[in-house]
Amino acid sequence: MIIQLAGDLTYAGYLLVFAVATLACFVSIDRVQQLEEPGTRRGLTALLLASGGWALSYLGYFLVPDPQLKTAFYVAGLVVGLATVGAWLYFCSAFTGRTLHRSTGLRRAAVAIFLAIVAVKVTNYHGLYFATRTATEPFPHMAVTHEPLHWVVVGLCYALTAVGYFMLFERLRQVSYQTWSFGLLVGVTAVPLLLNLVGHATPLLADVSHEPLGVAVFAVGVSFVFHERFQAIGLAEGDDKPIVIVNERDQLREYNAAAADLFPALTRPDVIGKPLWSVVPSVAEVLDSESGVLSVRDGEETRYYQLTESPFAAGRSPVGRLVLFTDITERERDRRELQRQNERLEEFASVVSHDLRNPLQVLRGAFEGARETGDPSHFDRGERALDRMETLIDDVLSLARQGQPIDETEPISLASLAASCWEVIEAGDADLVVETDLDLVADPDRFRQLLENLFRNAVEHGGDDVTVRVGRLPDGNGFYLADDGPGIPVDEREAVFESGYSTTDGGTGFGLAIVSEIVDAHGWEITVSGRAADDAPDGHTDSESGSRTATGASFEITGIGSPDGVDASEAA
Repeated sequence: MIIQLAGDLTYAGYLLVFAVATLACFVSIDRVQQLEEPGTRRGLTALLLASGGWALSYLGYFLVPDPQLKTAFYVAGLVVGLATVGAWLYFCSAFTGRTLHRSTGLRRAAVAIFLAIVAVKVTNYHGLYFATRTATEPFPHMAVTHEPLHWVVVGLCYALTAVGYFMLFERLRQVSYQTWSFGLLVGVTAVPLLLNLVGHATPLLADVSHEPLGVAVFAVGVSFVFHERFQAIGLAEGDDKPIVIVNERDQLREYNAAAADLFPALTRPDVIGKPLWSVVPSVAEVLDSESGVLSVRDGEETRYYQLTESPFAAGRSPVGRLVLFTDITERERDRRELQRQNERLEEFASVVSHDLRNPLQVLRGAFEGARETGDPSHFDRGERALDRMETLIDDVLSLARQGQPIDETEPISLASLAASCWEVIEAGDADLVVETDLDLVADPDRFRQLLENLFRNAVEHGGDDVTVRVGRLPDGNGFYLADDGPGIPVDEREAVFESGYSTTDGGTGFGLAIVSEIVDAHGWEITVSGRAADDAPDGHTDSESGSRTATGASFEITGIGSPDGVDASEAA
């Protein structure tokens, strides 16, 4: 009685698990259609169809009483079971970004091998593939005895299946992402192999193939439980690319180790579920922009990342986006350098067509006047025009040179170099006050010209009695150069860095443009503030005392980092 009850329960258990496996595979097909990548979608759909059909054939095999029908269901299971191997390899190749599933030669060879093995299974020539017998354990059923050809085919199938596992686990190893749960899910598909061994060696289980059960668990896992992570792994493109996942409300869901290295704010324990803009606002801002390029300060240099969004869904409802960060630093630097070169060409053309035209006209007029009158004073006017042309040409050449990439840098003391530069300019009675020192890394020659041009600009516009103050910004990430002269009107502050802009007679308008080029070549940023003639004084904050010093024009250069490569704001 007890043995019969145990057998009945085991029989009912087999019917239940294979029915559930059939249902799970077929229901998951609809969810799989929401996958973005066509190859992965087709491969997984085929795998679920074949596995569902395999499980369904076993239901028929266990349920129907007629031996011939049982054999027919068993053979049908052999055919669709073999098809799962091809579907598995197709899925693994597509999901891991390979192209094996697209190879026409491989697909033709696979179809030929499939048809040959199907012919052997269906015909069961001379009983070389299987034979049937009656078994009483673990419950009464028609058991199958596996013959030599069966083991040859099984060996081939397991070898091909192992190739698929290799592709998947290599992918999981490459992707810098939280893949342990998906790896465990993939591992579950191999558990039925143990059940097969138990069923073949002992009477505890039926000697049948349990693989559809593992595929069913995998189907439910990737379709309902780990759907987002499954898509994230498939969309990821390498082992070193940062990944951030947000839900449909742009709340942070997950990120990988590379993203945490790039954005330390992600490592805070309470960030999951927070709006992306509150955790990494720079990323949220770029996602809302059209450029899609994010600049990130990395020690002494700026790196650029192209942000690529890949939406994904659960069922037919969108559940969020995967944001992939691709390092395009070299490409972006080349683009910016090309843009600067084009701008310099335009500036040169402007100088040739406009700025040089005026002194040429003056020179021509001086020659004509000297020829007609013989008055030597015309030569003085012509000489001044030549001097003007020489100054313009020198400034244009300097502007072109200062925009070139920087090859060599060295540690520099702001206070020491500022004092040295002040001595070589014509400062008159103007005063230089170095309020605080700052150590930075720069090209010494270009940095010297930067300071000299800013000093000359302050003296030329502020007068001989102007006071110029230099010092470190409070956050340590840059320095300021401020004067107590008349200042720059607010509506002209952006224009002062343009080539040819000048408010003094005889000025070329290239001094601050050269400063801007030097700043850009170092990867820094420059801004101008302060009060203009009738503005309310806003001034500059003394970095040591915190007091406000009224200024005319105040130039702030930021983003310089620090000599040891640590972010200057952290080093300050």
